[in-house]
Amino acid sequence: MRPRSIVLDLCGDYIRYHGGSISLGGMTRLLGAFDITEDNVRVVMSRLRREGFFETRRSGRHTRYEITPATLQMLDEGRDRIFSRSKEPWDGNWHMVIYQVPESARASRERLRKELSWLGFGPLAASTWLSAHQRRTQVTTLFTAEAEARVDQLTARSQGIAEDRALAARCWDLGQLAADYEAWIGQWAGHADVPLDDRAALVTRIHLVYSYRKFPFSDPDLPAELLPGDWPGTRAHELFLAVYEALAGPAQRYYSRVAEGG
Repeated sequence: MRPRSIVLDLCGDYIRYHGGSISLGGMTRLLGAFDITEDNVRVVMSRLRREGFFETRRSGRHTRYEITPATLQMLDEGRDRIFSRSKEPWDGNWHMVIYQVPESARASRERLRKELSWLGFGPLAASTWLSAHQRRTQVTTLFTAEAEARVDQLTARSQGIAEDRALAARCWDLGQLAADYEAWIGQWAGHADVPLDDRAALVTRIHLVYSYRKFPFSDPDLPAELLPGDWPGTRAHELFLAVYEALAGPAQRYYSRVAEGG
């Protein structure tokens, strides 16, 4: 795991719920559990501050890093995609995004593709993406930030469930996704029942979130009607929540004891 990823996961699970700030010393002690040196902590925190993830202030002899509002919004959006699954019956509507980006704006195109994947869209064609969920507000916000891009949003229906399933198979590699979920389940099965000391619980919990959060980029959270039977994504999500909850108590004790000591 990269140090910046660990820092942001600590923000999402702990720091934001404990006043929204942490001392540099507290972060150094926390990251020491991941074998990250004090010098590396200083470099990472300074870089994240320059990128707008934190603001700093002095508290006596200590420097405290405060999570910015933009970071909190990012954490909220990420938590929703990682922890939530759609349970509403599907209305049969596909939500389509058709966009144009000039060839000279390749970086913009790559950002849009990544963000559309995160929002649960899949490519039907190069610049035509589908989602089974209504994401109009998020898409509008996304494209507003890309001045060179043009976008149209449409709602469409197919001629029936067989065609819907065929569309899903064209937009997403469900076979590979199922295999990835099965591999993840094999890695984490049984962890909810393994007792760990407080430090190991926090480290393991961060590893858990890090390993699982890749799935929202590849899993569009399709309605059950469009998925194969006994979909492993459902079992993986249940396992994720079980392990996450089992580690909560000891991980929280370690965070409170180490991070809030100064």
